[in-house]
Amino acid sequence: MTDLLDYADQVWRGEASTGVYHSGRLREDGLHEVADGVWMWPAFGNVYLFPTADGLFCFDTGEKRTAGDLFNATRARTDAPLHTAVYSHGHIDHVFGVGPFDVEAGERGWRRPTVVAHENTPPRFRRYAATAGYNTVINQRQFQSPGFRWPTEYRHPDVTYRDTSALRIGELDVQLRHARGETDDATIAWLPERRILCCGDFFIWSSPNPGNPQKVQRYAAEWAEALRWMAGLGAELLLPGHGVPIVGADRIRTALTDTAEFLQTLHDQTVEAMNAGATLDEVVHGVTAPAELLAKPYLKPSYDEPEFVVRNIWRLYGGWYDGNPANLKPARTEDFSREIAALAGGADRLAARARELLAAGEHRLAGHFAQLAADAAPDDHTAHATRAEVFTALEKAATSTMAKGVYAWAAAESQAVLDGTDHAEQLRTRTAGRTRWAI
Repeated sequence: MTDLLDYADQVWRGEASTGVYHSGRLREDGLHEVADGVWMWPAFGNVYLFPTADGLFCFDTGEKRTAGDLFNATRARTDAPLHTAVYSHGHIDHVFGVGPFDVEAGERGWRRPTVVAHENTPPRFRRYAATAGYNTVINQRQFQSPGFRWPTEYRHPDVTYRDTSALRIGELDVQLRHARGETDDATIAWLPERRILCCGDFFIWSSPNPGNPQKVQRYAAEWAEALRWMAGLGAELLLPGHGVPIVGADRIRTALTDTAEFLQTLHDQTVEAMNAGATLDEVVHGVTAPAELLAKPYLKPSYDEPEFVVRNIWRLYGGWYDGNPANLKPARTEDFSREIAALAGGADRLAARARELLAAGEHRLAGHFAQLAADAAPDDHTAHATRAEVFTALEKAATSTMAKGVYAWAAAESQAVLDGTDHAEQLRTRTAGRTRWAI
């Protein structure tokens, strides 16, 4: 069995990557005891179980595909019923593990587990059901997962709260606090007698993700505020929503304050530029994250990217208008692209220029010209061959999951035109052998 805490120490020191964690191999060892009476299920969305005299307390419950595995791993450790489960937020990698325990309770005549969440979680579930088609598409794109389907039925909480709540399960004192960050329904659990902090996705061993370009509004400044509050608790064990635990008050304080500083500097630079009258283009290309923070093993932009965070801060304060009056009521994309192609001498000239720019290492400009060529001539194979080539190169160069997903989706679209195949089949071919997740 992998010594999870030894591995976590190596990750903190930069002697190991999070690759073993993300591979899913740690789940093969079942529940990991990370402290006396604290079990961790290292799933894509982590699950934490605490045995008490009243039964099990669970913080987060994981995703649908591993719900049965979580149940079996728990039952390999204990026959105690699940007493209470708390959702850190309503994302689907955190809310689908209670089902087998509900079934068990019905079969054995036990009280059904009580699920606790913030009051914004049920409205989130209703929104998810209403926009299931859209969420299917954006998650297929973000995670290159063509077979994924967004769920429409959820295990709703039995109890909700607004700002704070206190739970007592057996001898365990659990204090819940709401804050906005990745979502508007996030819950933090603080176990003061144990000095244990369950922070959900406020910390994920990657640069924080309040910038996701395909999801609803997120809250960078409030995220930073919540991190600073957590840093002041004096926790000795941090249990994150994704990634490995952090042990030790000094390390925890450092990780949380560094992450808060990362978000705060992006927020403050963006707002300062907005107040000075900058356009979105000027803000996106002018705001930078401190290099010393990006070098931290827990702040590398492997999922989100700083410039996406900047865009979401703009959206929060400035709406969707980007400061370019031509974009206020733009022409149809294909009409604009055809005009550019006509000026350039045809879509083939745009495609040729895209390839020249790509060869020169000007990836962003190459993407513009490749997209213009395909939009101007949507049935032209040269345009689509160029688009597939350019966005494949952009995918390979990108560091974040979010960027890689969008670029791979575009490349697969054009490759499907070239091969006369289905777009989904192209994605399956490109991602064969990869582990794909959706949140």
